[in-house]
Amino acid sequence: MKSDRDYTIALLIDADNISPVYLDIIINEANKHGKITNARIYGDWSQERLKSWKVKAEKYSLTFVQQYANLSNKGNATDFTLVIDAMDLLYSGKVNAFCIVSSDSDFTKLIIRLKEDNMYLIGMGESKTPEVLVNSYERFYYIDQILEALEPKKERKDANGKSLIPKKETIIKEVKKIIEDNIEDDGWAYWSIVADQLRKKSPGFDPVNYGSKLKALNFFKAFKDFEVKNEDKVAYIRIK
Repeated sequence: MKSDRDYTIALLIDADNISPVYLDIIINEANKHGKITNARIYGDWSQERLKSWKVKAEKYSLTFVQQYANLSNKGNATDFTLVIDAMDLLYSGKVNAFCIVSSDSDFTKLIIRLKEDNMYLIGMGESKTPEVLVNSYERFYYIDQILEALEPKKERKDANGKSLIPKKETIIKEVKKIIEDNIEDDGWAYWSIVADQLRKKSPGFDPVNYGSKLKALNFFKAFKDFEVKNEDKVAYIRIK
């Protein structure tokens, strides 16, 4: 099994759907999983509204992919181009991971198709990203929540829309079920197993989504529902 740092990554950004204020976060989080060998950003670059993207993207030498608004639905035009490029990259055999940055659920089928070829899938989008898209990835980052943690007092016009991040109560219930399914004879469960299964069930889970800067184990430890312990560098968790 590959580690998070072994992947050769194609980074594909939907500029029509994502604000440039997130670009530093996008690059930083993608780099945690491996080496970005292809970095492309899609949009109609003749549009004034994307001018701010051009300024930010040049900092990282992203490849601008032009898509003119020649369809009745501009968003679909960009989607089609990104999907075609993703399939070309898949068949090239030069990457083994994709990082797709968009909150648009139209990319769900693409993610599923890439997964069929054993690609490692990283997603990034805002809190409004539909659950069906979030759960299609191995790992998903709510980039507006990460930015909020970095700049909590800064007002941003782009950070809008209804949040679809699961409630804390939902995550706690999910963790309890995982613990119950993996409990040892002594009443404890290995945290590594719990964490791995939680990531698979909720790829977008991160304490930062709930305003916390704690690591995941300490995040759950802070709730009265759980108790944790460490023995010989192995962490355990149980329901109180």
